[in-house]
Amino acid sequence: MPIKVGDAGGRGTFVKQPNILEEIAYRDTWGEGADSYLSMIYERLLLMRDLLAEDGSIYIHCDHRLNSYIRLAMDEVFGKRNFRNEILVGRAAIKNLQGQFSGIRTLNIFNDTIFWYSKTPTTRFNHPMKEASESQRQESWAGLYNNQDRPTMRYEILGKTISSGQWKWSKQRADKAIENYKVYERDLSHITLTEYWKKTGKKLEFIRRRGTAMPQYWVPPREKVLADNNWFDIKGYEFSCQYPTQKSEGLLERIIRASSNEGDFVADFFCGSGTTAAVSEKLGGKWIASDLGKFPIHTTRKRMIAAQRECKQQGKYERQHFVAINRNLRPQYQQKQRHQKRAEFIQMILHAYRAQKVEQFCVFHSKKYDWMVMVGPIDMPVNRLDVEEAIGECCKYEVTKVDVLGFEFEMGLFPNASEEAKSKGISLTPKYIPREVFDKRAVEKNQVVFHDMAYIGIRPHIVEGKEGKLSTVAVELADFSVYWRQDSIANAEKALEKKKSGSKIIVDSGRIVKVSKDKRGELRREVLTKEWTGWIDYWAVDYEFGSKKKMIRVEREGTGEWEEQGTGEYVFENEWQSFRTRKARRLELVSAPWPCLPGQRKLAIKVVDIFGNDTMKIIEIII
Repeated sequence: MPIKVGDAGGRGTFVKQPNILEEIAYRDTWGEGADSYLSMIYERLLLMRDLLAEDGSIYIHCDHRLNSYIRLAMDEVFGKRNFRNEILVGRAAIKNLQGQFSGIRTLNIFNDTIFWYSKTPTTRFNHPMKEASESQRQESWAGLYNNQDRPTMRYEILGKTISSGQWKWSKQRADKAIENYKVYERDLSHITLTEYWKKTGKKLEFIRRRGTAMPQYWVPPREKVLADNNWFDIKGYEFSCQYPTQKSEGLLERIIRASSNEGDFVADFFCGSGTTAAVSEKLGGKWIASDLGKFPIHTTRKRMIAAQRECKQQGKYERQHFVAINRNLRPQYQQKQRHQKRAEFIQMILHAYRAQKVEQFCVFHSKKYDWMVMVGPIDMPVNRLDVEEAIGECCKYEVTKVDVLGFEFEMGLFPNASEEAKSKGISLTPKYIPREVFDKRAVEKNQVVFHDMAYIGIRPHIVEGKEGKLSTVAVELADFSVYWRQDSIANAEKALEKKKSGSKIIVDSGRIVKVSKDKRGELRREVLTKEWTGWIDYWAVDYEFGSKKKMIRVEREGTGEWEEQGTGEYVFENEWQSFRTRKARRLELVSAPWPCLPGQRKLAIKVVDIFGNDTMKIIEIII
C-alpha cells in the first residue's frame, strides 16, 4: 500500500505492510485459491440477500477467473429466475503483449463482468440511458417489416400486403404515422422532417413507402438511447484515490440510478475507496459502507467529506499458524484445535511481554508487576465487549490496573473505554502487539516493545465574548507522537548491500526513514517525518462531545416491538476537520473558532495517521 509522506508528498512513498486483519482476511479469502474465495463470498451473499429490500438489486463485479463460479453461487443464493443481466464493462488500460511475445497463446483480456440479480422478480428498475452514437444522432429510416411470425400483425399498408412475418407496429399506430407523413409532404416539405418533428413537440411518428420497396418508419435523431448490457461507453475504473480496484463514478452512477430512487439506501460491504457511497451521496441517496481494513475506511471517510462539501452539505503471515484450522476435522475436533492454538498464541504473547501467567481469572491471562494483562483476539480488533468484560472482572476482583494487548483496536474505542474504566477506579491502558513477537531472537533478547497508543497534544484557545456576543473556542493541535514500527534501519542497509544502488523506506522507532545507496556505494539515511505533523493525515474536532448518545434499536422480547436504547457511548460529530488529499498536502493546525454558551463542556479531538489508525482525546474546558 503506497503512502505519501509529508506536506509536499513528493519526498518519498512508504509502502505499508498489511495489518493483521488484512493479512488474515487475505488468507481466508485467497489462502486456498478459488475455493476459499468462493466460501467467503457465498456466506456473505446469504447475509446480503437477507438485508436486501424485496424490490432491491445486487450487483457483483468479477473478472474472467471466477465469473462462471460466481454465476453459479448467485443462482443458488438468489435463484435463477432472479437473474437479470450479465453486464460487460471495460478493464483498466493494460499493455497488450500479444504482438511482442509469440509464446502467448491467449487473447488479451478486454472486459470484466457485472452480474445483476434481484431479490424478487418485481424488482425496481429505471432503464439506464447512454450517449447516442454519431449515427444515432442523425435521422434515419428503418424497415417496418419483421420476420417474426404473428398473423395478427399482418395488414395492408400503403398498398403492401404480407403473407408471412409481421409489421412492427399495430395497424392503428401505423395509420396515424402514415397520415402524419402525408401532412408533412403536403404542407411543410420545404423544411426538414427533423425540423417539423421539433416544431410539433417531438411526439409525431412517420411511415412512408418509396416505389415498390417495403414501408419504412422514421427514426428521429437522439441524444440518449436505452443502454443494453454493453457498458464500454463508460470507464470501469479510475484511480483518483490511488486505490488499485477503484471503480469509476460513472459506472456506479449508472448502477445506482438503475436500481434505486432518491432517498433509498445503497450498501457496499467491500467499499474500498468509497466510490459507491460518494456517488450515492451526490445523488441524494442514503448509504452504508463497510470494509475490514482501516486504510479503505479512512480513504472513504475523506472522500465522503469531499463529496458533502461538493454537495454543499458541510457539515502477516506468521499469524496464520494460530488461526488456520483443519477444516477436514469434525466440528468438535476443530473447536478443540481452535482452543489449543488460542492457548499457544496467548502463551507466545505473554512470553514476549515478560508477564507471569495467572489461572484464576476468566478474562485476564497474566500479571506484570501490579498490572493485570488481557490479550485480545488474534483475528479481529479488540472491541467494546472485550473491554467491558475486562472492566467487569476488575470490579469483581477489585483489580485497579489493566493492560489490554491487541494487534488492532476498534475505531473510536479509546479514550471512551479508558474514561469509563477511570470512573470506576480502574486504570486501563491499551497497548499494540508488535510484529516482533514472532521473531524468536528478538523475544529472547528482550527487544520486543509493546507500544502505547499515539499521544495527542492539545491547546484550547478561548476568546471571551464582548458586547453580547458568545465566547468562542478554537483548538490547536500542538503535538502528535506515534510508536509504530515496520522493519529497521539495520535491515534496510543490509538489504541494500547486495545492490549497486537503490533506496528503501522504513518505519523505525516512530520515524519514517529513507535509507538509500548511491552509485559509489555510500549509504545515507534521511528522516522523512522531521516534523510530527508528517504523521497526520486527518484531524477533526467535536466541540460538543457528549451531546449526542449512540443509540441502537432493540427488539422487545415477546412483543416483537422495537425500541431505541443507549449503548453508553457518544457519537463523535465532525464539526470541523482538516485533512490532506493527493494534491492538497497542507494541514491546518488550528481549528476555526466555535461559538459556545457559558459553562463546562467537553471537546473531543480525533487524529487519523497516514496509515488509517485513529486516536481520540477528550478535554474539558470552562467558558
